[in-house]
Amino acid sequence: MAVDHDIIIAGGGLNGPTLALALSQAGLSVAVIDARPARARAEAGFDGRAYALALASRRLLTALGLWGGLADKAQPILRVEAAQGQPGEGAGPFHLVFDSAEIEEGPVGHMLEDRFLYAALVDAMEGRVTHLPGRQVTGQQEHPGHVAVTLDDGRMLTGRLLVGADGRGSSVAARAGITRRGHGYGQTALVCAVDHEKPHNGTAWQYFMPTGPLAILPLPGNRSSIVWSEADENAHAIAALPDDEFLEVLRPRFGDYLGEIRLAGPRFSYPLSLSLAESYVAPRVALVGDAAHGVHPVAGQGLNLGLRDVAALAEVVVEAARRGEDIGAPDVLERYQRWRRFDATALGLGMDTVNRLFSNDLPVLRQARGLGMGLVTAIAPLRRAFMRQAAGLAVAPMPRLLTGRPL
Repeated sequence: MAVDHDIIIAGGGLNGPTLALALSQAGLSVAVIDARPARARAEAGFDGRAYALALASRRLLTALGLWGGLADKAQPILRVEAAQGQPGEGAGPFHLVFDSAEIEEGPVGHMLEDRFLYAALVDAMEGRVTHLPGRQVTGQQEHPGHVAVTLDDGRMLTGRLLVGADGRGSSVAARAGITRRGHGYGQTALVCAVDHEKPHNGTAWQYFMPTGPLAILPLPGNRSSIVWSEADENAHAIAALPDDEFLEVLRPRFGDYLGEIRLAGPRFSYPLSLSLAESYVAPRVALVGDAAHGVHPVAGQGLNLGLRDVAALAEVVVEAARRGEDIGAPDVLERYQRWRRFDATALGLGMDTVNRLFSNDLPVLRQARGLGMGLVTAIAPLRRAFMRQAAGLAVAPMPRLLTGRPL
């Protein structure tokens, strides 16, 4: 039967629109169902929310024709330093140090604000993708050769494939009967941005505190993004503090290497957990991003992991369409699952292990962790291997979009 669109995407955050643009660039018709009002985030002012985009993710945006308009809004991450720490005591003696100059491809990543990336995606979809803001998918039903999707306003859309890009609590996954496994960390992330007196010189810092990691990530100018993981009880008490008292708690953890600091926008908090879908596919359904895997932010890889899904699924679907295959057929979707599930699960469990290993103050583990970081820093081939992994260059096989080439 005739369908309204080749692909229907539920979820208008970042992964959904990026996938839509990749598919539409290859000639497929796509609809994005976006629960948020049109341009709600794109028109907002600075709010401190930003992402560490790996080099491979930047290449994907380049392939979609987006990076040219974003490059001057992004801050290159030129150096990454990690160390153990205690509030008020500064960094421990052993540091893990990555310098982007050591790999020929350039910076391992860039920091980019959420509002700029979202605006670029919304603008690019205009005229190319059917974007339905302020709407939600309330029902889905698989039929031979197509899937029917019901919206909250009563409309029904049909497509060959439904993609769930609707986050950890994915309704698409739940309606498809896809279960999840995982656990909470007993930690809450406190997120904000700060202005500081001294330049950061493009350096990202990761301090491993006994109650959770603290990331200080460079933004353009003398400004940094903070992702501070704390034990739930501590985090809830800190989140409830007025701004000046919040800063008094942050300063001993932050240190004085950037001089005086002050808040540069609103504060946010969210609970941390590991959440892995038991399957990335179901009849006429595929999952990407947090709908497939929600990981700890300790390495800032959440969005990058989702964009790997986007690149792989787009390539599988486009190649199937060019061969005349049914893009929602089980064998086509299984190619995507085989490509992505191991990498995403391995990274999620790896971040889980890192957080468990570092979020304690056991003397034996503290000493072993310090020696391990010092060892990685001292061995150049090992150091460069970690850098390439962080840059997203160690994915095998590498989706075409992650090399900067369009499909």
